[in-house]
Amino acid sequence: MKFENTLTEGKLIKRYKRFLADVELENGELVTAHCANSGSMMGLKDEGSRVYLSPNTNPKAKLDWRWEMVEVEGSLVGINTSRPNHIVEEAILDGTIKELQGYSELRREVKYGKNSRIDILLEGENLCYVEVKNVTLKVGSEAQFPDAVTARGAKHLEELMDMVDEGHRAVMVYLVQRADCESFTIAEDIDKTYAETLRKAIAHGVEVLCYHCKLTPNEIKATAPLLISF
Repeated sequence: MKFENTLTEGKLIKRYKRFLADVELENGELVTAHCANSGSMMGLKDEGSRVYLSPNTNPKAKLDWRWEMVEVEGSLVGINTSRPNHIVEEAILDGTIKELQGYSELRREVKYGKNSRIDILLEGENLCYVEVKNVTLKVGSEAQFPDAVTARGAKHLEELMDMVDEGHRAVMVYLVQRADCESFTIAEDIDKTYAETLRKAIAHGVEVLCYHCKLTPNEIKATAPLLISF
């Protein structure tokens, strides 16, 4: 996924009210950027961190900037949760995610289940329902999900199980928007219910994939599978 414009660097002043971040640009200008991430962003919101913003080209937007990445210990981390679906879509279409090949059509945000929308629906001889989750938390050398309690995430797993019951394929894709992790696991200490629901989903036939990304100020691209350690 290439950005329309090369990202602009700045220094994080603070993240607040979940969806706002004050940033000092390199020219000294102070701006407020939209933070499209409702999670805790544990380890990613330290004041003074180098961050990267994209200009908001939507004329209806209230803010001129969107927070895209933060630099942590020399590595870039993608924090914008509106990006992963696009990144995974590209990785399916270009063959990077080999487990999701062989379908003739890909659609995004298709209604299904109990008043929900699936992130990606793959169609061919059968249907494959693909849910995508953005992963940013790192503990030691492991990427972990979630970084906050997510009842919505558990609901998505229940709906994927329903699709399996209907005879379809269902896949949970964890996209790690950072390249400095050696493996991936579930943060059971943060959300025990989610961990239990995931184990139930796997036993039910829901497949789990995890891919990590290469990030630059110009592009974010899924690159290779990450070892799953649960």
